[in-house]
Amino acid sequence: MPVPEALKSGPLAGMKVIDADTHITEPGDLWTSRVSAKDKDRVPRRIRDENGRDTWYYNGDDIFARPAGAAAIITKDGQRQSFWDFNIEAGMQWDEVDPGAYDVKERLKYMDEWGFHAQIVYPNTAGFGANKLIQIPDQDLGLLIAQVYNTAMAEFQEESGERIFPMALLPFWDLEAAIKEVERITDLGLRGIAMASEPHSSGKLPTLIDPYWNPLWDAITDTGQVVNFHVGASEFGMDAFFKGAWEGQDRFRRHVVGAALLEMHNAKIMANLLTSDLIDRYPKIKWVSVESGIGWIPYVLERLEYQLLEWREHGGDKISSPTEKFQKNVYSCFWFEETGPMRQLDRIGFDSVLFESDYPHPTCLYPSPVDHGIRVLEPWGPEITRKIMSENAAELYRIPI
Repeated sequence: MPVPEALKSGPLAGMKVIDADTHITEPGDLWTSRVSAKDKDRVPRRIRDENGRDTWYYNGDDIFARPAGAAAIITKDGQRQSFWDFNIEAGMQWDEVDPGAYDVKERLKYMDEWGFHAQIVYPNTAGFGANKLIQIPDQDLGLLIAQVYNTAMAEFQEESGERIFPMALLPFWDLEAAIKEVERITDLGLRGIAMASEPHSSGKLPTLIDPYWNPLWDAITDTGQVVNFHVGASEFGMDAFFKGAWEGQDRFRRHVVGAALLEMHNAKIMANLLTSDLIDRYPKIKWVSVESGIGWIPYVLERLEYQLLEWREHGGDKISSPTEKFQKNVYSCFWFEETGPMRQLDRIGFDSVLFESDYPHPTCLYPSPVDHGIRVLEPWGPEITRKIMSENAAELYRIPI
């Protein structure tokens, strides 16, 4: 696809578009090529199993994740598979996947064609918030897997010429190790964390608003790391995906129902964050709700305030406004939507919205994501379009534009 004409001339000419949510299909040797010989059999490695399907194995013959195609739906010849032709439960084979999903040079080529200056990248294999790693009995191995991934992503970022910015995995099950990793990824140049949104779903840890986490929030405040809650970054969230559809739905409709509920699950995360005192206690931390859309945000903010702020009106103790906290400290992303970005930005906050493509996942905008963003933001004018498609993400993730 050629670079959109709107980026060549007119009021949006030269706009450096930043894609706030994409994914990497991890190369099969991402872990094995970066560990010593004694650990090569322990860390994840991609193998074609006895049924001819690419599968991630670890710790000997244990299955870490399947499929290894990681839900990429763009083929190696650049075609977008139809949802109705794609088997989300099996995925594509590695050699069928668009190389832009895993190769830096190929990703940059596509970014140039689509009109993206930079992209934020999230993981696949280890979970969208390292939530899969807490299930590993050997927690030291979980830490190693997270650390190697982060090191690889720092290399990915450097190889891209500081145009591709992966978000780090955090070993949240070990608070001391998590703090050290925050400091290490900062030294590596990474700009944010793909955080487990509900660590308490493991049954081993408190909720994120518990004082237990204060040392971590102190470290994040000191380093300026961004905390990202990608949908599906908790076991509760994945329950919404896998168990939300009614019996009798076929696999396609189960997926559609699950995806909608998975995205709406982030409303629960935001409702808890915004009604707690966590943002009041740590006002410098920035939080992002990723791949959850924006259309639901005005309702949730209005609903929270309807009763929460009633106490203030009757002379009660001061309670901070969820809307004010959202607009100062929280961001969310849109991609396929039209109603939210066309009509509700003033209620959400022009400084609180980012644009994403979700490449190469099943709901990604492809092959003309930038055209879509420009079109749905047109009612707000070029100044707001530049904010949402470029400037907000540039400021948040410290990306020079």
